Amino acid sequence: MGGGGGDKFSVLLPTYNERENLPLVVWLLARTFRESGNNFEIIIIDDGSPDGTQEIAKQLEKIYGSDKILLRPRPRKLGLGTAYIHGMKHATGNFIVIMDADLSHHVSLYFICCQKEGNFDIVSGTRYKGNGGVYGWDLKRKLISRGANFITQVLLRPGASDLTGSFRLYRKEVLQKLMEKCVSKGYVFQMEMIVRARQLGYTIGEVPISFVDRVYGESKLGGNEIVSFLKGLLTLFATT
Repeated sequence: MGGGGGDKFSVLLPTYNERENLPLVVWLLARTFRESGNNFEIIIIDDGSPDGTQEIAKQLEKIYGSDKILLRPRPRKLGLGTAYIHGMKHATGNFIVIMDADLSHHVSLYFICCQKEGNFDIVSGTRYKGNGGVYGWDLKRKLISRGANFITQVLLRPGASDLTGSFRLYRKEVLQKLMEKCVSKGYVFQMEMIVRARQLGYTIGEVPISFVDRVYGESKLGGNEIVSFLKGLLTLFATT
């Protein structure tokens, strides 16, 4: 994909204990954007990681420049939705990319290509279409993910195949509008964003992605998150 004209892409990267992963994901992002000629910035929203993630981020600021790497920390874990709101306050791009910092998402220009070709408001990565898939998960996690997605499809008919993924590209003004509407926290937040987008008539494109389980650190998905997801799903169903 060639240069994106006057477009600028702001990547919002929430982190918590991602000391090992952060340098590599930043390198991959910077290489991808520079090779394609697209203007970018990476906003690291660290929630008080005790493992030294912020020190790594400060070193990356010096290496890549403070115009490309912006560390915008918070004192403690305050939720994914509020992390994006916090990051957007500092974003200067007209497009926002949200993704995980744990190397489970492989940086891809297909998102930008898809947006340009379809002029979509949102481009969402999907593990459940085309050559998308999940690697490194045990059967239990695969069943939980598939089950959650299936239940969501049946109840909410969202018009997108992957509701719980967290690799997406938004027009900035669209993301701001969705943030105003969303009330969920945690894993339900990603699902609600797509449901609200459908309600507001925004267009959604999908790109198959390969999701690879985190290389370093521990997964943050546990029993409490599953219970919260189901509660949030029922709340969404009742209000749509």
